[in-house]
Amino acid sequence: MAEILNLVGSKIRDYRKAKGLSQDQLAELCGFHFSYIGGVERGERNISLENLAKIAETLKVEPKVFFDFNHSFVQPPSDKKEAALQEVLTLLQAKELRHIQMTKKLLMEIFKTFPRQ
Repeated sequence: MAEILNLVGSKIRDYRKAKGLSQDQLAELCGFHFSYIGGVERGERNISLENLAKIAETLKVEPKVFFDFNHSFVQPPSDKKEAALQEVLTLLQAKELRHIQMTKKLLMEIFKTFPRQ
């Protein structure tokens, strides 16, 4: 059980830092005691679903992101181009190497048809 607490806590820490918030600031925004967030992030606290939802809402993410252990944390995109690139990367990460290489070849052929910039 401790493993999932550490994994979820680590995800919360990543998203908190990406938003530029301290543990104290996040705790205050969520209505928690200042030491609570630190305990959650270190995997020392068994966070309730209600509190997880408060943290997710404050960080403006879906609660499910805290349970995506198959992918490393990726900084939330700051603009539309970065968001589109992140979507493509996410799609490719789930594919086999040969499919990624095939996709690369297809993209190279498609890009040849675009006007030069």
